[in-house]
Amino acid sequence: MAQRIGVLGGGQLGMMLFEASDSSKEELFFLDPNPACSCAQVGASVTTGDFKDEQAVLDFGADKDIITVEIEHVHVGALRKLKARGKKVYPDPDILAVIQDKGAQKQFYESNGLPTAPFRLLESGQGAVVQEEPTPFVLKSRRGGYDGQGVSVIRDEKMRAKGMEGPVVLEKLIPFHKEIAVIAARNALGETKTFPAVAMDFDPEANLVNALYSPADIPMEVEDEASRIATRLVQELELVGVLAVEFFMLGDGSLLINESAPRPHNSGHHTIEANMTSQYAQHLNAICGRSLGSTAIKQPSVMVNLLGAPGHIGKRRILGRDRLDHARGEFLHDYHKQETRPMRKMGHITVLDDSLDSALDRALKLQNEVRFVAEESIS
Repeated sequence: MAQRIGVLGGGQLGMMLFEASDSSKEELFFLDPNPACSCAQVGASVTTGDFKDEQAVLDFGADKDIITVEIEHVHVGALRKLKARGKKVYPDPDILAVIQDKGAQKQFYESNGLPTAPFRLLESGQGAVVQEEPTPFVLKSRRGGYDGQGVSVIRDEKMRAKGMEGPVVLEKLIPFHKEIAVIAARNALGETKTFPAVAMDFDPEANLVNALYSPADIPMEVEDEASRIATRLVQELELVGVLAVEFFMLGDGSLLINESAPRPHNSGHHTIEANMTSQYAQHLNAICGRSLGSTAIKQPSVMVNLLGAPGHIGKRRILGRDRLDHARGEFLHDYHKQETRPMRKMGHITVLDDSLDSALDRALKLQNEVRFVAEESIS
């Protein structure tokens, strides 16, 4: 009998989780405040409700065998009650409580001897300490940051006034050589596997990944160390599911954990086509108690995000879809969001090629040609 899985959140990560599911093994149901969310657009079962509301989460989870998340900003108290009632909740609510608070995240890394940038926890991002801190430095909201929101990079005195309201993590800006990420998976039996590391280029304006490369162009010893740290973190947390771990790679090859997320992640989108098992199928394997699948790379790949076009707000329209050629290993993932706005994640493209340089050239070309614009702006 198929297991009934309740997923808090119905955005693009939930949509790709739904697309990876096998109806003979699991039935997926989603809770999201937006009745027109990504999952609803692809035929998934969506309950309209706020995953931050205790009663909504309790009611939603009442008839599910397993509860999981595609976004970490959910009502932890409700998940604790569901767990106490015998429901399987993955990741565990206590893990979500740590991840929801970037300050608690940093303290967890520090207390477990995991490498991370030096930090201080402040009650306000606009206080005297911030005004006196030598630039450059970074402020991160302890709660609620998502998709580049809640992060402020203070590079010089002119930017200091930006500040930030509420409790923050203050970090010195790390002069890193490269940003990489590893996705680790762990099932309830304690079996763990990691996906090969990826390298990431960020859009400095949106603070979002612009392009992702697999495999990462890093020394094997760095790859091994990133896998070791990610494995240790997922084991220390005793997490069931997938965990994305983002690293700063310094000039000497050493690694510092930047942040982690206990769910499928933007840094693993390419695995749908490029790896033997996708991060989404692996998450389902883990939470359903199945053995973990192979994470081996089938072919080098580049993934690029598609953001809403500058100056376009309103009902969306996609241009350039016909530029992709599946026969050449070009794959468009439309998140089916009904409204576009500048810098909003609207989809992604993955390009496979035996040559990573060729994949990058093709992916960047397609990124410029495939655009999400507002319908009324089209003449």
